[in-house]
Amino acid sequence: MKSGFTIEKIIEIYHRPLFDLMYEAATVHRKNNDAHEVQVSSLISIKTGGCPEDCAYCPQAARYQTEVQVHGLMPVETVEAQARQAKENGASRLCMGAAWREVRNNRDFDHVLEMVKAVNALDMEVCCTLGMLTYEQALKLKEAGLYAYNHNIDTSEEHYKNIISTRAYSDRLNTLDNVRKAKITVCSGGIIGLGETEEDRIKMLHNLVNLPQPPESVPINALVPVKGTPLENQPRVSVWEMVRMIATARIIMPKTVVRLSAGRLEMSTAEQALCFLAGANSIFAGDKLLTTPNPAFSDDMEMFKLFGLKPREAFKEGREPEIAEAAVFEN
Repeated sequence: MKSGFTIEKIIEIYHRPLFDLMYEAATVHRKNNDAHEVQVSSLISIKTGGCPEDCAYCPQAARYQTEVQVHGLMPVETVEAQARQAKENGASRLCMGAAWREVRNNRDFDHVLEMVKAVNALDMEVCCTLGMLTYEQALKLKEAGLYAYNHNIDTSEEHYKNIISTRAYSDRLNTLDNVRKAKITVCSGGIIGLGETEEDRIKMLHNLVNLPQPPESVPINALVPVKGTPLENQPRVSVWEMVRMIATARIIMPKTVVRLSAGRLEMSTAEQALCFLAGANSIFAGDKLLTTPNPAFSDDMEMFKLFGLKPREAFKEGREPEIAEAAVFEN
């Protein structure tokens, strides 16, 4: 099902005068969501480094010389303990990331399924980002209690090949298709600051809104350049670029949770306020996003208090939210 948002329409929205764009986004947000509510997610790296892919932004790629230390899969008990701590700190969702190219049917995947079961038992929304996966693997994750699967499309299809050569854009879409067919909610967004054009950013949003069903969660990340990666010298994006992306995403995907993700540590409290005003209603909280620094839980709770925000409860849309049947993506 197409959204009705053409590329031309999204271009027009994206390039509106900034105050007009923010005002409309804030209006759309208030009509469709509780504007005082922010979903708080915690992200942990359950398997770190040694990834065979060549994503130009990622310090976990084995081929790059970065300061990331390779660590094998965490014990289930450690993940459960970190999940309990995150919940106590105000998180309603735990996302577990493994530096894999794809999920394999082996003992490690069995351990991940146990992790999903353990976190689900804590009454938290469980999300995983494990790379590519098949429909059968998605079904196993669903049966274990997985609520969401993160698989970002990163950028436009045209710019994608400049950032990653070890898999195709269609591989990303096929994984999203498998997630949908398994009735798991989709978390998919992208990164700005990869050397892309504004047209690439708009095309990425166009691709997201015109999936068979828009993602329930869309992370908007600002590149955090890491020494040793091909993008280590990329200039940081401005807050105004983040605000434009968040506001445009909010207008075209009114009910989607739009996450202010990587790059938040470099933002002032006032800059983050602009992003929330523009329609962001989710953050990652905790001192790390996989391997990059992030504001502490306590700092975020102080910010929430200042802004009059409150953490969103888990499963607000129900444990089995309405998910449309997936269509088969064409290459």
